[in-house]
Amino acid sequence: MILEAKNIVKQYANHRALDDVSVSIPRGSVYGLLGPNGAGKTTLIRIINRITAPDSGELLFDGRAMTADDVSRIGYLPEERGLYKKMKVGEQALYLSRLKGLSKADATASLRKWFKKFEILGWWDKKVEELSKGMAQKVQFIVTVIHNPELLIFDEPFSGFDPINAQILKEEILERAKDGATVIFSTHNMSSVEEICQYITLINKSKNVLSGEVNEIRHSFGDNSFTLGFGGDATALSTALHNEGTVTEIKEGSLLITLQKEVQTRKMIEIANSMVDLRSVTPKIPSMNEIFIRVVEQSTNKQ
Repeated sequence: MILEAKNIVKQYANHRALDDVSVSIPRGSVYGLLGPNGAGKTTLIRIINRITAPDSGELLFDGRAMTADDVSRIGYLPEERGLYKKMKVGEQALYLSRLKGLSKADATASLRKWFKKFEILGWWDKKVEELSKGMAQKVQFIVTVIHNPELLIFDEPFSGFDPINAQILKEEILERAKDGATVIFSTHNMSSVEEICQYITLINKSKNVLSGEVNEIRHSFGDNSFTLGFGGDATALSTALHNEGTVTEIKEGSLLITLQKEVQTRKMIEIANSMVDLRSVTPKIPSMNEIFIRVVEQSTNKQ
């Protein structure tokens, strides 16, 4: 694990932002930190970046207690815009890159390469206040990755982007992971989670309510439903399967059935094969959006 947060507690006046939260981030993974607004995600991110400190609990980096020096190995893109509006874009990007330890020559060369790639080189001498929200986010993304950090943390990275630029950013995040970086990002965009995340932690009401590998979580939340693809009489098939489960959707050449808990998939297949030309059996796996809503509602109702 590149990063472990163990039993983190953070209290603000009358509000407990994090309540005994533990998260383990595998090295080289893309890890989604999910949760409703106010759940505690950003507080955890700020603790990891040593912007604030936990009241109790510990952080481990590379298996040892995290220190202030480890922050230089992290790239952090906050949700809040952090650029100085009156400075020129290139001048500010160069200044922030120098703070990351790059020489002026290396920073300038690297920045111009990135600006060209993101099609914003023409804005080098413009003032930051002239940038759109999406352009400002591009500049901040570049400065976040410019020093090739081992751990990248993005808080709502797709905020302010149109679909085309959001896709460009997704591809860049995956490219960083492919090059060996570990990526954590906080988001409400569940489709992005399914596209690029290998692991997730869902925080609700300051508690970790779900953690694990994305595909395993999706399969574990399945409800024993299957889509059958076939050639033949749909009505006859539906009637034959009546005692095995509930048929909820019939289309030409396909049927959706939710089996009773005690019914084995093999029995359904045997019945279907005897009635029609069965061509496919596909488990219906819930989306991360469906799981997100279900788990948040369940954990909220328990409190």
